[in-house]
Formats: sequence, structure tokens, C-alpha cells
Amino acid sequence: QVQLVESGGGSVQSGGSLRLSCVASGYTYSGVCMGWFRQAPGKEREGVAVVVSGGGKVYYADSVKDRFTASRGNDKNTKNTLFLQMNSLKPEDTAMYYCAASIGCYALDTWASTRSGHWGQGTQVTVSS
Repeated sequence: QVQLVESGGGSVQSGGSLRLSCVASGYTYSGVCMGWFRQAPGKEREGVAVVVSGGGKVYYADSVKDRFTASRGNDKNTKNTLFLQMNSLKPEDTAMYYCAASIGCYALDTWASTRSGHWGQGTQVTVSS
């Protein structure tokens, strides 16, 4: 059974940092694409970053480029973990953040709208001004 569990959310002030984690289990981790998404109250779910399987290329939403860094763990303890390092946080980053995994890779907008693959339950990030 595929399972994704996010953690690391919390409340920070504008300009602060948080690091989210997503632990995946239930299938061959290295063979899937994984991504981070977020949804603020009253808004559509949007893509934040996609980490492509194999080469590990990462695609970011314009709104988070140069502030957020998505990566996969590379040692035996973190090999099934996807991270999202968030720096220079802004109030507009406030949202529920979700981790997703899929055998096929999709563009950020497509994946956010179709919600293909498996998804975690989310972790809340709140940024105050």
C-alpha cells in the first residue's frame, strides 16, 4: 500500500524558513516522480516543485524560484524522503502543503489539476507578516 506522510509545517514570521519532509512507502521510490503542492483557503491547489525520477531534475513554480529547494534524500536513512527547504517565506506562502508521487511525470499545473498518483494528507504552513 502506497503511503505518503508529510511533516515539518508550522508557523513562522515573514522572512523565516521551514523544511518540509515527505516519507514515501509502498513502492519503488526511485522510479517515480514526486512533487510538492499547496492549497490556500478558497484557492485552487497549485504546484510548487516537481522532482523527476532518474536524473532528479527539479522544476519550480515561478512564485517560489530562488526561495524554495526540493530534493530527495541520498543516504540509507533518507532515500525514501522528499524534502522542501523553504527560505524567505512570505505571507502568501501560507497554505496546506501536500506531497505527491506518480509513476508518470506531469507538468506542475497539470498534476495539480488532475491530482494523479498518490497524495499525502498535508502539513500546514502559516507565515505571518
